[in-house]
Amino acid sequence: MKLLRVGPVGAERPAVLAEDGSLLDLSGLTRDIDGDFLATGLDRARAAYAAGELPPIQNTKRVGSPVARPGKVVCVGLNYRDHAEETGAEIPAEPILFMKASNTVVGPDDDVLIPPGSEKTDYEVELAVVLGGRARYLDSPAEARALIAGYAISNDVSEREYQLERGGTWDKGKSCETFNPLGPHLVTADEIADPQDLGLRLWVNGDLRQNGNTKNMIFAVDHLIWYLSRFMVLDPGDVINTGTPAGVALGSPGISFLRKGDIVELEIDGLGRQRQRLA
Repeated sequence: MKLLRVGPVGAERPAVLAEDGSLLDLSGLTRDIDGDFLATGLDRARAAYAAGELPPIQNTKRVGSPVARPGKVVCVGLNYRDHAEETGAEIPAEPILFMKASNTVVGPDDDVLIPPGSEKTDYEVELAVVLGGRARYLDSPAEARALIAGYAISNDVSEREYQLERGGTWDKGKSCETFNPLGPHLVTADEIADPQDLGLRLWVNGDLRQNGNTKNMIFAVDHLIWYLSRFMVLDPGDVINTGTPAGVALGSPGISFLRKGDIVELEIDGLGRQRQRLA
């Protein structure tokens, strides 16, 4: 299934995107697409969809994040070999972890706000993994796949001066408001045969900047969930941003950082497409 939330900010309704492109209302089954629904409600939604029991939604103009505000947004840095190389970083021996504030998550086509005084706002197309089960001290990566609710596109927007030149941790350059457009859909895990073979692409003002594939991750999705579970409990509805391929402005001499009015477009095979304006 392709799950999404549609409607004005703060009043989104849960929905299913049908195969014919129509939107079907899930609000009779769940208040929202949140951790509780992802842990216990997916089978009910599948059954109602298959039985034709979901009513249509009309006249919706905005698509919100496909997941209501997550408890955690956990991110993995330098998880593509080509991205590590372009930034001059060593290939990490273990995953590099940082967090984004959960209120950075916005809709896939919402404006991205450049922080006041920012000169180095950057883009990162990433595969986001959304948990549907609790991951706590997993014994092996083999246990991880059953805990995934689905996948989505994430733009891990970053302010590189705040991240790298102001001391402390990376989080301060990652948690500005609107710095995590997510969606448009949450594609349930059963529809993605191999999360380690998905093409990722990003354009700025029509210029292709990133063109990679998840097969080039240093640490695969299952490994990341297992690894994270050794250090924190992952709950249903939590989001993991799994890293970005080469092509970010930070690692591309002659490529400018984002400015007001720029248009950023992202896509991942099977997961749809995003479009944001910088404001």
